[in-house]
Amino acid sequence: MTEFLRTPDARFEALPDFPFPPHYLDALPGFDSLRMHYVDAGPPDAATTFLCVHGEPTWAFLFRRMIPVFTAAGHRVVAPDMFGFGRSDKPVDDAWYTFERHRDSLLAFVDALDLRDVCLVCQDWGGLLGLTLPMARPERFTRLLVMNTTLGTGDVPLTEGFLAWRAWTAARPDMEVGKLLGRACRHLSPGEQAAYDAPFPDGRYKAGVRRFPELVPDGPDAPGAAVSRQARDWLSNSWQGESFFAVGMTDPVLGAPVMAALRAMVRGAPLPLEMPEAGHFVQEWGEPVARAALARFFP
Repeated sequence: MTEFLRTPDARFEALPDFPFPPHYLDALPGFDSLRMHYVDAGPPDAATTFLCVHGEPTWAFLFRRMIPVFTAAGHRVVAPDMFGFGRSDKPVDDAWYTFERHRDSLLAFVDALDLRDVCLVCQDWGGLLGLTLPMARPERFTRLLVMNTTLGTGDVPLTEGFLAWRAWTAARPDMEVGKLLGRACRHLSPGEQAAYDAPFPDGRYKAGVRRFPELVPDGPDAPGAAVSRQARDWLSNSWQGESFFAVGMTDPVLGAPVMAALRAMVRGAPLPLEMPEAGHFVQEWGEPVARAALARFFP
């Protein structure tokens, strides 16, 4: 049995601009002792589902500016919290967190909800993991909305910006998540910063936060690298769906150069929407991104 912590519900009371009731799955194959939280908004029978996958060190709250745009257009939005984040359970052993385990949990989540006609909305680890999913479930995924992320193929040197980020996080095992988001997104209110701290009452809850930077594949044989190379080849040669790219131009880690390289890997990807003021957490400038993506996908 996996030892885990569950963030008290009281930590999530009165979240600003986040009126979405919690939903839970607690019987994912291979994860039977753990409960995964997700947002489920919009018509449950909508033709298209926008699957919003967060990254480090955020949770579904990050998508609050995009969800209403998608649902107002008649679409369903599903936004899971990966294990270790948000309202999902948090295994306490740092070693529990692996690339394969996170990927398997996302695939199990998509299968459990039987999601179809899926538009993957991804950023940061949401892309590192999420962009490897369509090749495993090609019958489910039809569109990609990609923001400041990459594929961890292990055959491209990690950028100096990422190496500096990994060293910074390693030196801060009890990272102050709200303050980090506040520095990256200067327009956040104190209440919004507090919402990013909400999942983590103390450092014991932050094993996933600590581990994610260490899990980026840094060599050809690193865990996750082979499946990421397979995804790169599949997206380049076999992807049949549509795509939309948005780039936060002030991101020093996964900004314009990294996104240009990623876009070149995706068959038929158009020129990106450039967001001059946006940084790494593009979703915090997400309303115009969501509107532009809808205009491309549903002209």
